[in-house]
Amino acid sequence: MWKIASIGECMLELSNPGAKPLARNMSLQFSYGGDTLNTAVYLARLGVAVDYVTALGEDPYSQWLLQDWQQQGIGTDLVAQLPGLNPGLYMIQTDAHGERSFSYWRKQSAATQLWADAQRAESFFSQLGHYQAVYFSGITLSLYNDEDRTRFMQQLLVLRERGVNIVFDGNYRPAGWASVAQAQDWFTQAYSAASIALPTYDDEAQLFGDTSPAQTAQRLANLGVAEVIVKHGAQGVLVQQPDNEQWVPTQPVAKMIDSTAAGDSFNAGFLAARARGLAPAKAAEYGHRLAGTVIQHPGAIIAQEHMPAFEF
Repeated sequence: MWKIASIGECMLELSNPGAKPLARNMSLQFSYGGDTLNTAVYLARLGVAVDYVTALGEDPYSQWLLQDWQQQGIGTDLVAQLPGLNPGLYMIQTDAHGERSFSYWRKQSAATQLWADAQRAESFFSQLGHYQAVYFSGITLSLYNDEDRTRFMQQLLVLRERGVNIVFDGNYRPAGWASVAQAQDWFTQAYSAASIALPTYDDEAQLFGDTSPAQTAQRLANLGVAEVIVKHGAQGVLVQQPDNEQWVPTQPVAKMIDSTAAGDSFNAGFLAARARGLAPAKAAEYGHRLAGTVIQHPGAIIAQEHMPAFEF
C-alpha cells in the first residue's frame, strides 16, 4: 500500500454560524481547516499511512494543531516549527440567508515559509523520496513566492523520476494569485509534473476556458499526465488514461447539507483505493461514496461515527 505525503496549509478557523451581527465580546466557534489537511484526515480514517507536510510556529495554537492531527492518525514528522511565526487564520461569517463569506489572515503564516530555508527544503525533499505518493493542490502552490515555488516544482520532477506518484488537485482560488496568467503558468507546470491529476472542471473552465470535462482531460493528457480524473460535481467524474476513458457517475444522496470538502473527501476516497491497487475508475466509486456521505453533514470533517464502512 502507498504511504502518502500531503503538502499544504492548515489554518485556524473562527466562525459565526448563527449569523449574529458582529459585536464586541461575541462568542465564536474555534476550529481549523485546510484542503490538503481535510484529505489527510480522511485518508487516515480509511487506513492509509499519511503524513502532513507544512510549517507551524511554536505557539500554543500550533502545539494544539500538532496534537490534534496526531490524534487523527496523521504523521507529523515533516511539520516544521518555525520560531516567531504562527498558523494562518480565517473567519467564516454566515448571513441571514445562510451564505458564507470568508476573511483570511495568512500572508505571513508559517506555512508560506516552508521552503524558504534551502537546507530544510533539501532535508524534507530527501525524505519525501520514501513515499509512494506526494499530494498537493493549487492552494498549496499559492502559498509560496516564485523562488520557493520554483524549488518546489524542481524537486517534484526529481521525485517523479524516482517513481513517486505526484498527485495534483488544481483547486483554483483566484484570491491566491496576482493574476490569471500567473496561475495558468504555475498550474501548467504542476500538471506537467503530475502523474495523477484530480482537477475540478469548474475551476479549470474558469482558469483555462475549458468548455467540457473532456477538453480538460485532453489538455492535461497532452501535458503528459497519465491518469486524469476530472471532477464535475453531482454529475460525476471523467477518468482518462492513455488507453481508456470512462465516465463514473455519482450516486444520489438523501439531502445535501454542506458541500464543504466534497472534493477533498473525494480525493481521499479515490487515493485510498488507488493506494491499495484498485483501478482508477473503481477508485472513483470509492471517492463518490465518501464525498456523498460528507456532503450530508455540516463542516469539512464529519464525525467518525458518520464515516461509511469501506471494504477495499
